[in-house]
Amino acid sequence: MRPLTEDETRTFFEKLSKYIGENIRLLIDRPDGTYCFRLHKDRVYYVSEHIMKRAANVSRENLISMGTCFGKFTKTGKFRLHITALDFLAPYAKYKIWVKPGAEQTFLYGNHVLKSGLGRITESTNQYQGVVVYSMGDIPLGFGVAAKSTQECRRTDPMSIVCFHQADIGEYIRGEDTLT
Repeated sequence: MRPLTEDETRTFFEKLSKYIGENIRLLIDRPDGTYCFRLHKDRVYYVSEHIMKRAANVSRENLISMGTCFGKFTKTGKFRLHITALDFLAPYAKYKIWVKPGAEQTFLYGNHVLKSGLGRITESTNQYQGVVVYSMGDIPLGFGVAAKSTQECRRTDPMSIVCFHQADIGEYIRGEDTLT
């Protein structure tokens, strides 16, 4: 368990800023305490300083995880967000997509969102912008990348992809043996 290096921090914050923008500071400076990001076995954890100090007493080999896993660094140095970060990304998301009830299940099975399943989209969403996907009842289902801008979504055909799937809450069931 160690703090992120400068390069790791830059890569990690660039990925987070695609989804929540400048609201990253709201994750660190919270009214209920100070939180930080720590790296352990190529995974980035979001943990309170109180828990971090207690975890320092456990050896690295025996420490499985601490706090909430936000994602992991790949072997090439890129950062990949995990679905476990959804609860922290959703309240601060700048760009959102709501899917119709019929399209929820297809998204939760790991498929992209089609125009026919799109309920609403945040105004001024750019192409390839990170978005949080919600059900029509405002329940966060996952996150992805906008395949088309808001303007393009209005005039595209119903079978075209409007959001590329990245992660969804169905991963808890599909990958429960590998998700830590």
